[in-house]
Amino acid sequence: MRAFIKRLLVCVGLVVCAGTGAAAWADTAVTPATQAVTAVATPPPTLNSGDTAWMLTATALVLMMTIPGLALFYGGMVRVKNVLSVMMQTIAITGLITVLWTIYGYSLAFSTTGMEKGVVNLHSFIGALDKMFLQGVGLNSLTLTIPESVFATFQMTFAIITPALVVGAFAERMKFSAMLWFMGVWFTVVYLPIAHMVWSGDGGLLWDLGVLDFAGGTVVHINAGVAGLVAALVMGKRVGYGKTPMAPHSLALTLVGAALLWVGWFGFNAGSAVAANGAAGMAMLVTQIATGAAALAWMFSEWLGHGKPSVLGIASGAVAGLVAITPASGFVGPMGALVIGFVAGFGCFLASTKLKRALGYDDSLDVFGVHAIGGIIGAILTGVFAVTALGGFKEGITIGEQVFKQIIGVGVTVVYTAVASFIILKVIDVLIGLRVSEEQEQQGLDIALHDERGYNIN
Repeated sequence: MRAFIKRLLVCVGLVVCAGTGAAAWADTAVTPATQAVTAVATPPPTLNSGDTAWMLTATALVLMMTIPGLALFYGGMVRVKNVLSVMMQTIAITGLITVLWTIYGYSLAFSTTGMEKGVVNLHSFIGALDKMFLQGVGLNSLTLTIPESVFATFQMTFAIITPALVVGAFAERMKFSAMLWFMGVWFTVVYLPIAHMVWSGDGGLLWDLGVLDFAGGTVVHINAGVAGLVAALVMGKRVGYGKTPMAPHSLALTLVGAALLWVGWFGFNAGSAVAANGAAGMAMLVTQIATGAAALAWMFSEWLGHGKPSVLGIASGAVAGLVAITPASGFVGPMGALVIGFVAGFGCFLASTKLKRALGYDDSLDVFGVHAIGGIIGAILTGVFAVTALGGFKEGITIGEQVFKQIIGVGVTVVYTAVASFIILKVIDVLIGLRVSEEQEQQGLDIALHDERGYNIN
């Protein structure tokens, strides 16, 4: 334990310098992003058509989560004058991250050049540049039993949805140009190092520490949720917040979006097995169980607290369950999924209502309350229910030790993301300004920024 703490202190001292480091060019094999696979000496991999077919499907499902899923979910939750602006942001982010991932993102996230198990160096935090422009990703290159091209595209969809989630926190008030700059820089400085530290394999900081994150509890949800809260605090409240009604303009769109997220999440979680196998099947099962439990937990909490259950509430509860089971989905069984779902539904309900009201911040669409809090709940409870004694599938761990490691993973992600996001936002604010004018905000971003309306009713 003393050695572990000593190494952790060294890591925290280096993490702020991780950023976007570069390294020498070299050919290297890509380590899979999922901790479901143990690194052992094995014969060269061969292509498996069944695994490939499943991963092609999973990749399409995850992309569907952003467009159209998240676009509809967020679009319905804003006021009618801003529906197009939110949808525009999600599809613009999809294009932006696709290009950046191709140029350098995949390389910085998953290159293993310079990495060595148990050694902390620059490449414990960020990958090398040997895979820039997807160099070496050809017809015959493999990651496990699937084409590396499929793996790279699958991970691209994760990189796309993470910054798109952040949009919900500052909806209805950020300049479109500022949004593009923020997301491009944030993806580079925050998302890529966290993804590398958690998923790149032996030599990755959080991987070596034993932090479990099967499909993105820290990399995607805590990361996005904390960045969203920082953005909401830096930008301030919407004009009229707390005084003017800001009800969702179309809960029908929101519910359709939530349904697409629910279905797409099977690709998100079960796809992280990177194979059509038992781990994928169990990930699918526990995803469904946790989501159903969380939806009911939020619904009944709201029903008891406010007298009536709402569509927005049950949809938000479902998303909270999806978020919380994400880091655990490859490690826990049905019993663990049930508990994680119920705790997440209730916890995220409290965070998105009572905590938000008490602290007074304007997180427009509850990105922090659902994604950060749900991700933290799921990450910590992964350490509890991954043990075999409680129906989990991670052998050789104890609850106390693993929960401690999970807390370390959460802490590193929260601190690094919060500090880096704050700096990025402040720099952009000085250079071009973050927020639209009060007149533009009152007019609505659809007309003010895009000269279009979501609905033209004659």
